[in-house]
Amino acid sequence: TLERLHDALLKSPLSAVKAKYRRAQCRSGMYPPKGPTFKGAVTWYTVNLDLPPAKRWTDVMSDKKDDVSVSSRGKSRHDGLFSEFGVSACLGQPLLLDTLPFPFNEEIRGISAASGVPLGEVLLFNIFYEVFTACTSVVAEDSNGHLFHARNLDFGLFMGWDVRNKSWLMTEKLRPLVVNVDFQRNNKTVFKSTSFAGYVGMLTGIHPHAFTLTMNERFSLDGGYIGIMEWILGKRDGMWMSFLTRSVLENATSYEEAKQKLSQTKLLAPAYFILGGNQTGQGCVITRSRVLSLDIWELDRTLGRWYVLETNYDHWKEPLFLDDRRTPAMKCMNQTTRANISPKTLYDVLSTKPVLNKLTTYTTLMDVSEGRLESYIRDCPDPCMPW
Repeated sequence: TLERLHDALLKSPLSAVKAKYRRAQCRSGMYPPKGPTFKGAVTWYTVNLDLPPAKRWTDVMSDKKDDVSVSSRGKSRHDGLFSEFGVSACLGQPLLLDTLPFPFNEEIRGISAASGVPLGEVLLFNIFYEVFTACTSVVAEDSNGHLFHARNLDFGLFMGWDVRNKSWLMTEKLRPLVVNVDFQRNNKTVFKSTSFAGYVGMLTGIHPHAFTLTMNERFSLDGGYIGIMEWILGKRDGMWMSFLTRSVLENATSYEEAKQKLSQTKLLAPAYFILGGNQTGQGCVITRSRVLSLDIWELDRTLGRWYVLETNYDHWKEPLFLDDRRTPAMKCMNQTTRANISPKTLYDVLSTKPVLNKLTTYTTLMDVSEGRLESYIRDCPDPCMPW
């Protein structure tokens, strides 16, 4: 039966389209961003870490509260996804917020107060990404030992398909929420991040001149739902993924310190942490279960490994053939070559279908030595893969 199912999937129209994209030409000349795949640059905001946590996001929310309200209502329509696991009612209760670590719990309260969105919905918005994110991240080193880090953030799979616009409903709602945030203390930058307004965790960020960090979801049966349920039932020895990345970006001062924290901290959900440093050879993908670091895949000049690239599958296994973004991305990286790698050519790689797909909300480019983070809101006009 499994063999027949596999054969049927291989013969499906979607499989044929995927195969076509694997043979497709890599994009070039896409940077600076332009054309129908470019929906706009991302606005910068400052979050003052010297303020009380409940006041830190007031300026962001004053600009984005209408968009946050729409997105929040969109999410609440999909409570059934959570109620299947018996947690929907709990997630809507502000009492759960009291169990979250400081200062994240107070920042969530402040966002609710500033936006007018019910506290339970802001809470749901902030834990949603523990279980529903798909991405492509890459750290690459050029011939001079200069390190770059880039990513596509894909979100919204199975969250409702807009037949008329041929797009994912949640992806459409999230694009207006994309923001760049400069987190400052004593009027000096601590770290920078690309995030969503109303979301206090971090999925993409740079600690200037020290390290860069992105997080990708890792699909596993021992996944985020189990960790969330354990937390609700009182077992709270793990850390929320996006709270850990935020803490690392804010408090770690070196690549090695960041790697140690990302490798050893117990988590609520499995994940891939893609980490870049500021010295030659400092780049890795940390493959995590909820409890253990299963593998640390690092740049290695002796092996000719000048980049590491992660989507949502263990690098030592073949990706699901219906969701193979790895093969075209690596094909384009190899065609680019180490001598020509740069933020410009990384943007080309991340603009190649299906690396760029209907779920892609933004593309971020980071240069650790220059302390630069730049992000662009994306779209993928037809013909384009749903994921």
